[in-house]
Amino acid sequence: MSEPDKLKAEILRLTREYSRLTHTTNRPGNDPYRKPYTEGETIPYAGRVFTEDEVEAAVSSTLDFWLTLGPEGAAMEKELADFMGVKHCLLVNSGSSANLVAFSALTSHKLPDHKRIRKGDEVITVAAGFPTTVAPIIQCGAVPVFIDAKVQTGNADCSLLEAAYSPGKTKAVMMAHALGNPFELATVLEFCQRNDLWLVEDNCDALGCTYSLPVELAKSLGLDHLIKIAEKGDHPIVRIQDGTLTAPTGSFGDISTQSFYPPHHLTMGEGGSVNIIRRAPLKTYAESFRDWGRDCWCASGVDDTCGKRFQWQLGELPEGYDHKYIYSHLGYNVKPLDIQAAIGRVQIRRLPEFIQARKDNWEALRSGLHGLEQYLEFALPTHATSWVPPQDRNNFAETFTWDDSGCRTDCSWFGFKITVKESAPFSRTELVKHLDKHKIGNRMLFGGNLVRQPAFVRLRADDPSAMRVSGQLPAADRIMNQTFFLGTYPGLTAGMINYMVSVIREFTESKSI
Repeated sequence: MSEPDKLKAEILRLTREYSRLTHTTNRPGNDPYRKPYTEGETIPYAGRVFTEDEVEAAVSSTLDFWLTLGPEGAAMEKELADFMGVKHCLLVNSGSSANLVAFSALTSHKLPDHKRIRKGDEVITVAAGFPTTVAPIIQCGAVPVFIDAKVQTGNADCSLLEAAYSPGKTKAVMMAHALGNPFELATVLEFCQRNDLWLVEDNCDALGCTYSLPVELAKSLGLDHLIKIAEKGDHPIVRIQDGTLTAPTGSFGDISTQSFYPPHHLTMGEGGSVNIIRRAPLKTYAESFRDWGRDCWCASGVDDTCGKRFQWQLGELPEGYDHKYIYSHLGYNVKPLDIQAAIGRVQIRRLPEFIQARKDNWEALRSGLHGLEQYLEFALPTHATSWVPPQDRNNFAETFTWDDSGCRTDCSWFGFKITVKESAPFSRTELVKHLDKHKIGNRMLFGGNLVRQPAFVRLRADDPSAMRVSGQLPAADRIMNQTFFLGTYPGLTAGMINYMVSVIREFTESKSI
């Protein structure tokens, strides 16, 4: 081993030792080396979960000093695409940038004219959610059309899609899978297919969620790309069993997005990705918008993959102008660093355990709060009709009862959603203040009813045609006024969850006297 290699190995050994001693509160909740929880310490609603493996990867990449997106990024893009069962993943610097790049790709002049989203075209979305699911629609000059949500799932009320549709104007549906709970994909896909609309899945809160539907229904919805993967039999998630196709959210529509901010299912610090699900040309358009708008598709540090770098003639440029400096879109520079990708690659390996921890933590909270249904309304997975208490089950597969659609969801929960009922002897504000007092992290369902947020109120005042509301939004208002969520992230320990449960139970019991 050379002297530099010996020195690097020693640096990485010491890095691992340092991390083991320093980052004890960032380890997974079930890690034996995690610092035990002491009552009275803050319980965050979310946070980065890592071990010395991620720290070593970051330091190793830093020592190599590639910095800009490079070999680690290329490897992570492939590993993430393989995990999700999609054609390509493009890393970006945030989930918000992912949404902007994904939507921008659908405005490209290289698309067929009838598919290209232009200024003034309409995009159906849901009123309850995070603002940067909607912001790119407006930033690209299109018009968001808001429909109401369902309080129980946090997702769009898909029975309202038809009323929101405007022939000749509606071009896409863009919605998030709320808090790790898939929206009604079968319904939305059928609607988009029938009306020749794009479907953009904001999967930022839902990495690892799955959606199941009958194979015959999947065929009718054009999900051949997923059926082919399942039939190979070697994908860990995409599968066919008993006539049912199961696949990850973010792999059903045309293009989808991820966020890798610390509260999310995996983290690179800041970061995200645009997932090209089945239409390969969208990769070229999305990559162009991500990389300054350039027409060249060569990776950083690579030249002339087209074999005619000095033979192009585009726009009004002279023939032979360097293709690496030809710009076909008004793009951005929203790439992450290769160091971040090195961290993300380790996190991808943790995804199965992280996903299971989120499910287990949600179930522990739900079981612990059973009996408070008089005051609190708890979330249900999409297509579920009820939660079954543990004592009434024969096995874990009976955790929920389901509707008769033949569709099922398996949630990788981003949070534990609670809605305070109108009949409760306390308000949401009283409850969350009590949680804050006891250092238990909690959050609103992001923006609540987005149309009531200052930015959207101002937008409508400045230009009433810049957005449209289809129907009324009573459920989004109810979410805004009465809903919040607790954490389910993999860093929670059993002691933390038990404390959260005891604080909520004591509060509700004291108010019900």
